[in-house]
Amino acid sequence: MMKQFLRFLLQVVFVIAVLPAQAGSYVDFFRALQLDNEQAVKEILADGFDPNAVSESGDVALALALKEGSDKVARLLLAHPAIQVDQASARGETALMMAALAGRLDWVERLIARGAAVNREGWTPLHYAASGSDRTVIVRLVERGALLDARSPNGSTPLMMAASYGDQRNAQTLLGLGADVSLRNAQGLDAAEFARRAGRDALADQLAAAAARPQRGR
Repeated sequence: MMKQFLRFLLQVVFVIAVLPAQAGSYVDFFRALQLDNEQAVKEILADGFDPNAVSESGDVALALALKEGSDKVARLLLAHPAIQVDQASARGETALMMAALAGRLDWVERLIARGAAVNREGWTPLHYAASGSDRTVIVRLVERGALLDARSPNGSTPLMMAASYGDQRNAQTLLGLGADVSLRNAQGLDAAEFARRAGRDALADQLAAAAARPQRGR
């Protein structure tokens, strides 16, 4: 009985000793990540900290590093053998999606080379690229097999995102790649209506005209 009590007591002492250290590592890790302090992050990881940790805001470490522009830490995390490159945040965002949104072609290439999925259920990296400002990312994702007319949970396509949120040239790029301009989302809106609602009347007219033309293969 005494041995069991002593064992229990030792376990309690261990938990009390370890938990504050883990909490400290968590705070230190994300602070170092935001400051792009590669050495500090390397030391914390060497102590066994999870490279796939999620911040208090629900961001996955690798995606957050890219979002913060902490490239040195992002490279360190990407090279870690335990990294889960397709882990999604609480908002369903992966590192590849964040790189695509930011127009970081260099990181898009690195992530894909590490095995990041170009296609996924729901919102995709191409949706995010279309909402951004760099057409080259759109082209590269499509070259890598991204579905041009991927549907988000509400049925929106990358073309719709480009029409409303991204650089307007993104919509023209997607059209040139063969995106289906006639599709409508769950609210019954097509890409032209997305553009119209965003006050992009010239683009809306262009998309509506494209939708009125017979499309090859459809």
